[in-house]
Amino acid sequence: MNALRSLAAGIDTINEYVGRFVSWVTALLVVVVFGDVVMRYVFQISFVFTQELEWHLFAFIFLVGAGYTLLHDSHVRVDIIYQKLSTKAQAWINFIGCLLFLFPGCYLIVITSLGFVENSFAVLEGSPDPGGIPLRFILKSMIPFGFALVWLQGISLFIKSLLIITGHDAPDREAA
Repeated sequence: MNALRSLAAGIDTINEYVGRFVSWVTALLVVVVFGDVVMRYVFQISFVFTQELEWHLFAFIFLVGAGYTLLHDSHVRVDIIYQKLSTKAQAWINFIGCLLFLFPGCYLIVITSLGFVENSFAVLEGSPDPGGIPLRFILKSMIPFGFALVWLQGISLFIKSLLIITGHDAPDREAA
């Protein structure tokens, strides 16, 4: 059981560091959007590169930060019933949810996106718009990477749920 706890803690640590990095990218996005708004409304100038950078950064934040969000149980969900259940019942829901939905879903997205990313890298895909970002293939590679991080965090959630179901306490998230 200690090996499982260590594995879960290691995965949590990875996504914690990734989440901290993504928070800095979020701060960068705020600066870019602010600059774009000032340029547009004060100077009546707009750049395709800046607008594309906004949605590239947002996509990066969303994709790469999803594992961190799962780590902190912050995904949006309707938990009218879930929140009233015991810890063990919640663990069962998380355990079954990982097996039936999270793992297969992440697997399908990673597998199906690999060809998409490979094609993008093969042609060094960039923006079709003049003045746009030339490195779109890098952003597209964040699709399988982000879902791999969610899949990893799902393994941690699965382990923690299993430990609760079997009567062992889940590893303390803060100890990671």
